[in-house]
Amino acid sequence: KEDFARLTTEDIESFSIMKDASATALYGARGANGVIFVVTKQGSEGKAKISFRVENTVSSPTKNLEIADPITYMKLHNEAVATRDPLGVRPYSREKIDNTVLGSNSFIYPNTDWQKEILRKSTMNQRGHLNISGGGKVAKYYVAGAFAKDNGMLKVNGNSNFNNNIDLKTYQLRSNTNINVTPSSEIIVRLAGIFDDYTGPINGGTGVYKNVMQTNPVLFPAFYPVDDAHMGVEHTLFGNYDNGNYLNPYAEMVKGYKDYSRSSMSATIEFKQDLNLITKGLSLSGMGSTNRQSFFDISRFYNPFYYQLLPGSYDRHTGAYAINVINPLGGTEYLGLGGGDKQVSSVFHLQSILNYSRVFGEKHNIGGLLVYLMRNNLVGNVSDLQESLPYRNSGLSGRFTYAYDNRYAAEFNFGYNGSERFYKTNRFGFFPSAGVAWTVSNEKFWDPDFALSKLKLRATYGLVGNDQIGSAQDRFFYLSDVNMNDSNRSGVFGEDRGYRRSGITVNRYDNRDITWETSKKLNLGLELGLLKNKVEILADYFTEHRYNILMTRASIPATMGLSAASKANVGEANSHGVDVSIDGNHYFTPAFWLSARGNFTFATSQFKVYEEPIYPNDYSSRVGQPLSQQWGYIAERLFIDDAEVANSPTQLFGSRAAMAGDIKYKDINGDGNITELDKMPIGYPTTPEVIYGFGLSGGYQNFDLSFFLQGSGKSSFWIDPVATAPFIGSSGDFIRQNQLLKAYADDYWSEENRNSYALWPRLDNLSNSNNNQRSTWFMRNGSFLRLKQVEFGYTLPKALSKRLLLQSVRMYVNGTNLANLSSFKLWDIEQAGRGLDYPVQRVYNFGIQVSF
Repeated sequence: KEDFARLTTEDIESFSIMKDASATALYGARGANGVIFVVTKQGSEGKAKISFRVENTVSSPTKNLEIADPITYMKLHNEAVATRDPLGVRPYSREKIDNTVLGSNSFIYPNTDWQKEILRKSTMNQRGHLNISGGGKVAKYYVAGAFAKDNGMLKVNGNSNFNNNIDLKTYQLRSNTNINVTPSSEIIVRLAGIFDDYTGPINGGTGVYKNVMQTNPVLFPAFYPVDDAHMGVEHTLFGNYDNGNYLNPYAEMVKGYKDYSRSSMSATIEFKQDLNLITKGLSLSGMGSTNRQSFFDISRFYNPFYYQLLPGSYDRHTGAYAINVINPLGGTEYLGLGGGDKQVSSVFHLQSILNYSRVFGEKHNIGGLLVYLMRNNLVGNVSDLQESLPYRNSGLSGRFTYAYDNRYAAEFNFGYNGSERFYKTNRFGFFPSAGVAWTVSNEKFWDPDFALSKLKLRATYGLVGNDQIGSAQDRFFYLSDVNMNDSNRSGVFGEDRGYRRSGITVNRYDNRDITWETSKKLNLGLELGLLKNKVEILADYFTEHRYNILMTRASIPATMGLSAASKANVGEANSHGVDVSIDGNHYFTPAFWLSARGNFTFATSQFKVYEEPIYPNDYSSRVGQPLSQQWGYIAERLFIDDAEVANSPTQLFGSRAAMAGDIKYKDINGDGNITELDKMPIGYPTTPEVIYGFGLSGGYQNFDLSFFLQGSGKSSFWIDPVATAPFIGSSGDFIRQNQLLKAYADDYWSEENRNSYALWPRLDNLSNSNNNQRSTWFMRNGSFLRLKQVEFGYTLPKALSKRLLLQSVRMYVNGTNLANLSSFKLWDIEQAGRGLDYPVQRVYNFGIQVSF
């Protein structure tokens, strides 16, 4: 198994997605949720063919977060304090605000644009790929190599004595060799490796970006210039505040760097033997493959020295000031070593296939297939005995097919799959499936000149078993998990209470009845060909009934005295949908062609049985709701005034009562109190129910142009009011204070702007539990349509290529994530509620591909 997302497109021969029970039966338990089948390229008989591609990439965010200016930040931070507590101490004086407005000394009155200080607007990356293929009658080969260099968007500053920007180099190698040992025997050897070498900031690009968004812009500068009093120091004078416990994102970025190395290597050997000597159409094949993964990282860093302005030292007339070190004993001028993560894993996969396919009387096609699968996965760096044991699956699958005269077809499939996770009475599961097909257009009565040139009907039905249920800690459901030395359950004994004995905790009770999660899948398909198959349409309707879903029991009373939750296969869910794809190709002239493709998928689901308490109302139940449906409060509006708060149902979240300008929730059950019983299904599921895309490609003479649009619909997401709330933040290693989004600054409730539908509620300098509840207030429509890619290319005329001793030369430029149509404007909608994460990138590629 390789990482499909990292395969280079040049190495892929074909791929297919299989979802119905018949198609996935041969892949055992691992095919329970569908199979993506990728075939990599192989060599062909003939002289060596060489092809290479190089490209340069310019990358930048699709949308930058708009942050309010520091003046607005201070004024609204003061307002956030005053509006909640008129007697509260304002964090910023009028003198500080006025001097910041005047642009006075920025080291005395900091005005730090952390985005500009740390992030670049764009970056450039490079990629290259080379492959050679060919062979003779005995052996054929395909050998490829790829290289990519990805650079981060961080600024390299001379104050740091090492390059702190991201530098990720990726190397890929692939070799596929086919050897005809005898006229009836073939050996295939596939080798592949992906190797990453990374150097960059310790927290990575995402960590740096989050730090930027969680830092106060007016408390301190990134660093102070060296003054006369500090001429002898050999370190950067990083800015900070108070006791030096505030986050300085610049210091965190440049204080050190991380190296990591990741390797993924796979080797496969496959043997195919034609057994026509025994009976015509019989063959045997065996395959063994292994995949080895390794990862380690090392961090080297120093502890920054933090400085702040010495109170009373600033001379307004001369501009002189003094700074003092906050942590004289905490900083270092040398690099220290930080231990990193280390991961090692090994997977071995064994497969043997006995295949039979033969045509009798030119019309009767009979086939049979038996497949044995075994998989062994060993993980290193584990913390307990269970995790150290090999993860194993095995199974026997089969397929039997019959087709008559290319018109009628039927097949029967089965999977007899084994899993280590269940007790011996449930360890193996039998999952049969069957399918039929009728190619109507091959009937004698069908007019071959009819506009509908192809019509095929097909149907499949079957069972699929899934053993990937529960959590990683529930590996062996039939074994109990008992901690015999739990210090949190200890007791103290003796006259002087000097003897302590650890207690016992049950983390999981053994359950021998837990078994396979099973799905009944039905698929009805239609294949159409129009205009002599210039247009092909595939349409599928699918349903699935999934039962034996593992759930935590909610009906066991606490009076039973169980110390661990009990689980059982009690859940059931249904899903259904349609999947349609359309392909069209046409040559208008030998020099002018067009190709179009579109796809549309609709899929919805709902729980039929869900383990839950008995609720006093129907809307609290998960039964009948989509699997990714969210529950929350109905937000009516913002409270108009304190009188409305007093005369509305009581809503108390946390220790502070709601005020005018806070979110008002609807009392669904009418009991006069806003509680958990007032939560109801809100919005669409978080998983889109509609996915679609369409594109067009065309060429004229030596020019080609293509574009592709991608979209989704019927999904909802929520702005995170905790992560985006201005002025507040978490307190871990550092005190973090969120930046103020310009959208919030432009549209918030205040005493002067009593807009009950403002984007942001009444300001607060503390986390506001009332406004942090999941509700319709911060719910947004996740639908979008994106111009995913546009490419324009030019291929040199063949005569010119031959003159250059080349087979073909193509130059191209393309762009990814170029435009987006959505009602959501704060950040890129594909980030959903994670607006402060590293942004989605818009990418422009300039490349050339040469074959000879």
